[in-house]
Amino acid sequence: MVDLPERKAGIVACSGEELAEGTVTRLAALKVLHELRPNDTVTICLPLFLAGGEGDRTFARFHPTITVDGCDLKCAARATEMYSGKPAASIVVNELVKELGLVKPDGRRRLNEAGRRVVEVVADRLAGLVDKVLGKDGCPPVSDTTDVPAAKQSERQVTCSCGSGIPVTKFVIDGKPIEMLALPLIFKKFSESGRRPDANVVQEILEMAKIYNPVPVESEENYRKEILVEYTKFWNQETKL
Repeated sequence: MVDLPERKAGIVACSGEELAEGTVTRLAALKVLHELRPNDTVTICLPLFLAGGEGDRTFARFHPTITVDGCDLKCAARATEMYSGKPAASIVVNELVKELGLVKPDGRRRLNEAGRRVVEVVADRLAGLVDKVLGKDGCPPVSDTTDVPAAKQSERQVTCSCGSGIPVTKFVIDGKPIEMLALPLIFKKFSESGRRPDANVVQEILEMAKIYNPVPVESEENYRKEILVEYTKFWNQETKL
C-alpha cells in the first residue's frame, strides 16, 4: 500500500434549476460541506464532471461519492456511474419527501418554509451517509470549528475535488488511452527501497496498482511493458538527484 491523500466523501449535487428540489440539493450539500462534515467532504462540480474535468473524475474513481438529486431523472447519479463508478450512496429529494411525508418544497431562487425544512432533513440524511461510507458510523462528528472565533470560521471555504492530490499516469494500451491512479506514488515506494527496474519488480508494481485500478487480465502483459518503461524513466530520474 502507498500513502494516498486522506479519504473523503465527494458530494455531487444536482444542477437542475427548474425545480425547487434542485435548489434543495445544492443548499443541503453546502450545509454538509460548510457546517456538518467540513473535514470529511469535498464538492464535485457536476457540469465540470460531465465536461471531462480530470481532477473531479480522478477523485470520484478513488474516493466514495454521494449523489444528491432533486427528481427521478437522477442526473447526478447517472453521470457519476457513467464516468467513474456507481455512487457509494444516493439521495433523491422528491423520494425522500414522499417517504417522510414532508410538505413538497416550493420556490426556486427562494425556498418557502417547507423547502427550508426539506433542506435540513436532506442535509442530516446526507451527513449520516458521509459517516457511513467513511466507516464512521456511531462516531461523534469532528468539526474544525472548535475554539475557532466566528470571524475565522466564516473564512472557511468548501474544498473542491479538482485538486484531488492523486497523480494520474496516462498510457495507450491495446490502442486505447487509459489512466492509472497512484502510479508515481507506487514508483516512489519501490525506488526508495532500492528496487531496480526488472520483470519481478514490474509484476509487484502491477499487483499494487491493481488495488487502485481495474486491469483486464488479457491486457496485463501490455500493462507490464508500459509500467517497465515508465518505472525505468522514474528510476533514472531519481538516481540522478
